[in-house]
Amino acid sequence: MKITIIGAGAIGGLAGAYMSKMGHDVTLTDRWAEHIDALKVGGLRVDGVRGELHFEVKALHPHELTGPLDCVMIATKSQHSLDALESVLPLFGPETFVVSYQNGFNEPDLIARLQQAGLGGAERVMGSIPNYGGALVDPGHIEFVHEGPIQLGEMTGERTPRLLELARCLGALTEVQLSDNIWGQIWAKEVYSAQVVFSALVNAPVTESLGQERYARVAGAVVREALEIAEANGIQVEAFDFFDPANYKPTTPSETQKLLDNIQHAVWLLKKDQKPQAHSFKKKGSGIWWDIVYRNRPSEVRSSNGKLIAFGERVGADTRLNARLCEMIYEIEDGQRELGFHNYDELETYVNSIGKALP
Repeated sequence: MKITIIGAGAIGGLAGAYMSKMGHDVTLTDRWAEHIDALKVGGLRVDGVRGELHFEVKALHPHELTGPLDCVMIATKSQHSLDALESVLPLFGPETFVVSYQNGFNEPDLIARLQQAGLGGAERVMGSIPNYGGALVDPGHIEFVHEGPIQLGEMTGERTPRLLELARCLGALTEVQLSDNIWGQIWAKEVYSAQVVFSALVNAPVTESLGQERYARVAGAVVREALEIAEANGIQVEAFDFFDPANYKPTTPSETQKLLDNIQHAVWLLKKDQKPQAHSFKKKGSGIWWDIVYRNRPSEVRSSNGKLIAFGERVGADTRLNARLCEMIYEIEDGQRELGFHNYDELETYVNSIGKALP
């Protein structure tokens, strides 16, 4: 299997590096020319949870790609998914398939664009949830921030030979969990990510945001509403390592405590493999925080959590809390709001005012 990864940042870059090391045919491409140039000249340097590592990788600028392509993994930010697909449509062959290897509800848009181009539909698309984390620090340099498995599945729900083969390849990096309901897994990640968006309202480590019970209660209320949006859409939300939806519908204080324990377990999972004495981590928050604070660019909230709100509005679900959270992030990105714990105070007040506080 020939694998082309569009988006050679943390998620795509780490997958490409480890698969290349195991001898798989992988090409990394990215629109950040300096990064591709660095990969061509010096390979990829990775530090973080697995120590200091170096990988020789095949890297090409987008205009250097040739077809027909085989497996196309789109690992860009969610808002760039369709642009990434568009860039390789002329290189499609009869067996080319696409993997949305990123956050967000991208698969329906990818399927629709393929149908529009006369190139098929859902049978051409896989969904995935990469639950490891990292950061593209500088050209040719990625920080591996936390471990985690990959969920992978065909959008048709089938167990195809190509699914099994790609899972085998990705196993070079981490555990791959096959899913017959990858759309439910994707919804689960987006529901869970509501508390990740919440953590990005402050410029502080996750232990000082979700790690504090007062703030975790607010985050839990946000996720509970997100779960209600999923259920209103008839989605069977799947559990995964970081998240159990069964814990996010508390009706008693003891059930709320179980939810808070679940959040603390997620925080622990994010930090358990880090050895601060061996490596000083540059990425101290979520990918959203990284985009806002370190990269000084818009995050993917509009194209991921913003779509969650749109899904809710279509079926008449209550989206007030998630909508307010997203509005606050947008204001931060637009320079109209400062990062800080005052944002938590404001959102906590709003949660109480609309009767959505946890028991």
